[in-house]
Amino acid sequence: MSAREVRSIGQAGWGRTLGAAAVSILYFFPVLFIILAAFKTRQDILTWPVKFVFTPTLDNFVSVFFRVSVEGGAAEATGFGRYFFNSMFIGGSSVLLALVIGTAAAYGFSRFPLRGNDTYLFMILTTRMMPPIIAIIPIFVLFRIFGLSGTYQGIIALYTAFNLPFSIWMVKSFFDDLDRDIEDAARMDGSGEWRVFRRVCLPQIYAGLAATFVFAVILTWNEFVFALLLTGTETRTVPVQIVRTIGGAMGVDWGLLSALETLFIIPVVLVTFALQNQLLRGVTFGTIRR
Repeated sequence: MSAREVRSIGQAGWGRTLGAAAVSILYFFPVLFIILAAFKTRQDILTWPVKFVFTPTLDNFVSVFFRVSVEGGAAEATGFGRYFFNSMFIGGSSVLLALVIGTAAAYGFSRFPLRGNDTYLFMILTTRMMPPIIAIIPIFVLFRIFGLSGTYQGIIALYTAFNLPFSIWMVKSFFDDLDRDIEDAARMDGSGEWRVFRRVCLPQIYAGLAATFVFAVILTWNEFVFALLLTGTETRTVPVQIVRTIGGAMGVDWGLLSALETLFIIPVVLVTFALQNQLLRGVTFGTIRR
């Protein structure tokens, strides 16, 4: 290979890198705009043209946790810590339950197919095809009948049910891509089905489980309709609280809203970055061999 060809390949690589960087910045700019607005005063936020150089302030983040009374001037807690805990507890519990149940079901569908297996899988998938708002009336009635409205058990069970179809289909595809010769060899050595599932199959699809976990967390973390109608004051999640902050006598407090959204996206960003290697391997499972 000549020096000119090496140079042209290097220039092409730099061009692709710059193009990818430009697209990434374009997609990230709305998030960056929200983060910057969280550190601005109300005057800086409403200034036109937009100010990218300003004196940062933490007042908006303080307002997330404490509200100052206009009459007495005393600060009172907003309860955001409680709502943040609710989002993490409800989202984490429902996703883990869906992943555990979905993994077991996916293994059964992959390794012990029944007659009409595809039909059963399609029926499971159809529960995710319809918009959730369509099912809200019967779900609301069932919650009232069984006394689940405003309880952790009710909303966790509901989120688990809605995450199950996604978990089953995702994890089953990873089980289908495994080499079954290794499983047969383990059975010939005397391993039972549970041992084969736990010691042979699961370690090979950790990346797929991580990818499923991340996608399910994002779907659950951002859910609003069910959280609005089926949670109470003690079980309210952050998306509901964000909507409740919009409006008021002074109009929309964009600084407070931006601070809420900035805090809200931190857990998802941390989870995604923590599992980024497994996530990349998970979404390419079966197409790229190590």
